[in-house]
Amino acid sequence: MRPPDAPDWERTAANWLLDLCPPEFRGYPVLRRHVVVLARFAVLHIEACQTAVKRGLSEARAELRDVAELDVVDAAVETWLAEDARLGGVRRAVGLVEEALRGRRYVARL
Repeated sequence: MRPPDAPDWERTAANWLLDLCPPEFRGYPVLRRHVVVLARFAVLHIEACQTAVKRGLSEARAELRDVAELDVVDAAVETWLAEDARLGGVRRAVGLVEEALRGRRYVARL
C-alpha cells in the first residue's frame, strides 16, 4: 500500500483493506465507493476475529483434549497465540489506515 498523500494511495488502501475482509465485502457498493466506511468495517471485522481467537484459546484445552493428543493440543494453543499476535499487528495497521483516511497524519519520531 502506498503511503498517505501519495498518488492513488486511497485505491491501494482500499485494495489492502478488502484483502483483509471477507470476500463478500467486495460486493457491497458502499464499501467499494467509500474507503473510510470500508476501513471502519475492516476494523470491526479484525476485532471480531480477535475475539474469536481469544475464545478459541480459552477453550482449546478443554475442547480438544478428548479428540487430540496432548502435543496436538499444545500445537493448537501455540497456533492460537501466533494468530493472536498477527491479528494484533493487523488491527494496529488497519487503525492507522482508518485514521489516515480521516485526515490524521503521523510524523515519525526517533
